[in-house]
Amino acid sequence: MNKSFFALSIILIVSCNTSTDINYPLTEKKIMVDTYFGTDIEDPYRWLEDDLSSNTMDWVDSQNEVTFDYLNSIPYRDKLKNKLTTIWNYEKQASPFYRGDYIYYYKNDGLQNQYVVYRKKINSASDEEVFLDPNSFSDDGTISLTGLYFSNDGKFLSYLISEGGSDWRKAVVMNTETKEIIGDTLTNIKFSGVSWKGNEGFYYSSYDKPKGSELTDYTDRHKLYYHQLEEEQESDNIVFGNSELKYRYVSGSVSDDNNYLFISASNLTDGNKLFMIDLVNNPKKIQTISNDESTDDNIVDTDGDTFYIFTNYDAPNKRLVKTSANKLNRNNWKDVIPESKNVFSVSAGSGYFFAKYLVDAVSEVRQYKYNGDLVRIIDLPGLGSASGFYGEKDQEELYFSFSNYYTPGSLYSFDPDNGDYDLYWKPEIEFNSSEYTSKQVFYKSKDGTSVPMMITHKKDLVLNGKNPTILYGYGGFNISRTPGFSVPNAVWMQLGGIYAVPNIRGGGEYGKEWHNSGTKLKKQNVFDDFIAAAEYLISSDYTSSEYLALRGGSNGGLLVGAVMTQRPNLMKVALPAVGVLDMLKYHKFTSGAGWAFDYGTSEESEEMFKYLLNYSPVHNVKENTSYPATLITTGDHDDRVVPAHSFKFAAHLQDKHVGENPVLIRIEKDAGHGSGTPLSKTIEQYSDIFGFTLYNMGVQKIKL
Repeated sequence: MNKSFFALSIILIVSCNTSTDINYPLTEKKIMVDTYFGTDIEDPYRWLEDDLSSNTMDWVDSQNEVTFDYLNSIPYRDKLKNKLTTIWNYEKQASPFYRGDYIYYYKNDGLQNQYVVYRKKINSASDEEVFLDPNSFSDDGTISLTGLYFSNDGKFLSYLISEGGSDWRKAVVMNTETKEIIGDTLTNIKFSGVSWKGNEGFYYSSYDKPKGSELTDYTDRHKLYYHQLEEEQESDNIVFGNSELKYRYVSGSVSDDNNYLFISASNLTDGNKLFMIDLVNNPKKIQTISNDESTDDNIVDTDGDTFYIFTNYDAPNKRLVKTSANKLNRNNWKDVIPESKNVFSVSAGSGYFFAKYLVDAVSEVRQYKYNGDLVRIIDLPGLGSASGFYGEKDQEELYFSFSNYYTPGSLYSFDPDNGDYDLYWKPEIEFNSSEYTSKQVFYKSKDGTSVPMMITHKKDLVLNGKNPTILYGYGGFNISRTPGFSVPNAVWMQLGGIYAVPNIRGGGEYGKEWHNSGTKLKKQNVFDDFIAAAEYLISSDYTSSEYLALRGGSNGGLLVGAVMTQRPNLMKVALPAVGVLDMLKYHKFTSGAGWAFDYGTSEESEEMFKYLLNYSPVHNVKENTSYPATLITTGDHDDRVVPAHSFKFAAHLQDKHVGENPVLIRIEKDAGHGSGTPLSKTIEQYSDIFGFTLYNMGVQKIKL
């Protein structure tokens, strides 16, 4: 199909009053004071941190009532919802993977709330069958499948589920041949995968269950457990993490030959220690591979007693090294794929390594033998993002996906012996990619640093400064923002909008140094990079402040919150989602203390306290200031970035903001940080976000 059946356009009517008078709920102030290094900081809305309080629940309901009254008044909100529904209604698939005698894959027939797992026999003409349908877990789609973990021979499966978007998981064990459920459901698993030891049992990680609120209570001791198949969970043995030395994040992974257990342990989101247990010869002894949390060290594969480790030790842009079980010390590590000027990730499949480099945030893939010899540079379908290239050692065919901001993801089957690939699956979507273009530009930030940005829009766009524009950013935790297709962005661009993504500091696009230059006492660089991106778009006539929206989620929500409080006149609309917004207290909720590598904490030093106070969005809302039209979004069950961040920010804005721009908070019920959100809710969220954005840019009508 690949055609657009609708001609969409925006009729711009600039109004000096795009909002009606809003009677915000009165949020009670209570005298609460914290003292940091002799400085008293008022916290009048601390009571909103208590998610179990009926007062907080009533506040949520009253805020939602006001917000949805406003959103319901937007004349084209339903049209946006219908358009999003129409475009989203196409079959979607993920890359297939082999387990045992079957090839498995995720697929969505269009508007299913959750992807369904299918399978079919390898090298067989048999029809596909539904293997596991998460849509049957709940009527409203709020229970999601978050991971499939097979035993090596594919006979057993442990799958994880999340309820209401929570990071707390349950594990269900299944016989894959009969689909029979084995034993009881395991509970209280968090920040964990599952790794099988043969068919006997598996390893998983969790925290001690909080005694108070699962949503907000502090969790700081992660433990690795071993579960014996068909035994009670209460009898599971603690393998690692029960000593006096605590770790916030612990994970275990068994080698494919079941000879070794590798354990990663860390206290921050950056850096880890790496340990090994010889399950055959010395199953009770924990041996150290690396004992320094200043670097990231992860096992990619093993070959007998040879270990392949992906590391940034002595390599800010990372490298792949090898060593042996009896020569674990770093002095014995030998390069397989050395560091280069471009950062990369690595996967293994069909007896090869695949290094996926980022070249100015665009993918380049190189295939290597296990001895480090370069086999080929893979000629990708275009400029964009490629993912995949992984599988079993004996797999004859691998798969990868490719997409960019205006090209829906397609799947390719790849022959690792000759490097040829064929189109395996292509979506049929009502979106004509040929009408759109992406341009990468480089602009200067405040300190002169050159920052790349990808700008995507219709080819016939006129640079008149009046184009509705979403500037999206993240800038943290070594996470790279690379080109990728999304239905909401496609609809936004069909409406004539611009979607721009700068690769700001704090991310991983240029390796460790790029990440570090946006952390702790350098965090302002991230905000400056984002501000400079907005100024570039304005000075180049892509848009203007009256047609600019800033958007970001989680750490990106912090980004939007910080920029809108520092430069409230820079944008017309601010869209902070599930944001980290109280920088003085973020580390006191759930496992938030693990983010201290990026942020620092208010308690570590007076200098760090003052720096955080200087940009913390909750603490920088000024009296009698006109802020942009703001729609804060969060979920009432977000146990990663607790919703109290968003609650308190909204309360401060509504109390101190002056002017006609609305400042609202949309709180999704039975939803978490975003993962596993039912498609029906996602469509509603985007129709509200886009409707709010366009309406506050002065758009009175959209023509479909």
